[in-house]
Amino acid sequence: MSQENVDEVDEDVVLNAEDIVQVIDLGENDGVASDSDDDYDGGDDENEMEVGAEGDAIKEDSALVFRGHKDSVFTVKIDPKSSSLAVTGSQDDTAIVWNISTGDTLFTCTGHTDSVTSVGFSYDSSYVATADMSGLIKVWKTETKEEIWSFEGGETEWLRWHPLANVLLVGTNDGDVWMWKIPDGDCKTFHHNSSVTSSNILSDGKRLCTGCEDGSLKFWDLKSGESIYSLSGHDSHKSSVLSIDSHSDGKLVLTGSTEQTAKLINTQTGKVITTFDCSSPTEGDNSEDENSVETVGLSNMFPYAATGCMNGIVGVWDIPSQTLRHQCKHEAGVVKLKWDNVSPMIYTACLDGVIRLWDARTSSTVSTWEGHTAEILDFDISKDGSTIVSVAEDQTARVFSVHSPDR
Repeated sequence: MSQENVDEVDEDVVLNAEDIVQVIDLGENDGVASDSDDDYDGGDDENEMEVGAEGDAIKEDSALVFRGHKDSVFTVKIDPKSSSLAVTGSQDDTAIVWNISTGDTLFTCTGHTDSVTSVGFSYDSSYVATADMSGLIKVWKTETKEEIWSFEGGETEWLRWHPLANVLLVGTNDGDVWMWKIPDGDCKTFHHNSSVTSSNILSDGKRLCTGCEDGSLKFWDLKSGESIYSLSGHDSHKSSVLSIDSHSDGKLVLTGSTEQTAKLINTQTGKVITTFDCSSPTEGDNSEDENSVETVGLSNMFPYAATGCMNGIVGVWDIPSQTLRHQCKHEAGVVKLKWDNVSPMIYTACLDGVIRLWDARTSSTVSTWEGHTAEILDFDISKDGSTIVSVAEDQTARVFSVHSPDR
């Protein structure tokens, strides 16, 4: 890696929550609209046996199964403050906030008329945001369980809260990124020429990286709303950007695309350091869809990058040499991966219904968590790394206890 790629950041970019609101400086409101418990049928199903789609018995490793939804569960987030609550969004047009220790429902987020595909807690867990496929976004106050704000725009591709302030960002299929201060509703927008399919807020809290359906990438200054760098043409992906992750030092971004590649980018220069070729076609099948890079991750402890593909392969890449170290092979497509915060381990969620923990140094499986009877669609890990919550097409959310050998 060249000296240009490893230049140091010249200023202290770590901000507190009060500073970040000043930095973002949303300014005047840009025309943004402002604005019961549900039954729970679940409990501690540890050591019971579920039956899969093929009628086979499935090992049950979960400490608790939440059955509050009535259709496939698409998305989950654990609250970052106490790690005691989860919010899940479902094809049943609801999101539910519930206790991951007891399975009790705190409240149900109603009023959506389409599948809830994006959810999240604010950095201090004081607010919950929910968004459905039709473009309706709602924000709820966790303490009072009341809806306090809403907005309706283009079909939502993703939502994320700022990590240091009560600021909500949403990307839509009509090429806009909306950024609101909650609950005031002060707003800024960032415009693209294509559907905004993915994003990541860099660790300094000042910059946003977005990826689009046409393969282009942009880095934005959140305060000014101006584009810092734009990658298109030869430098960009050739098709939709599905996933973006950034390093904790803010210097590197990793992106994954449907074209079977991942790109490592220097955030200080906007230059592509290298492109990882993740193609690994099976005999007689060269479909890009089968090998799309669905999920990517950068280890904050080791100089490794990871790419997860729909063909079931997680590639572990050495950043200094820009070479493939190992492949972790799954029985079905990988939908999401996360690096462990304190070890060279990778968690993966797979369409075969299993969560796995891999040692990135050896590509060996360290642990598995089973129980889902259908495809896993999302998972999250608590801030202290002790708990996994996963959701699936089997209409359940499952809570697993983590006993990693390096913890």
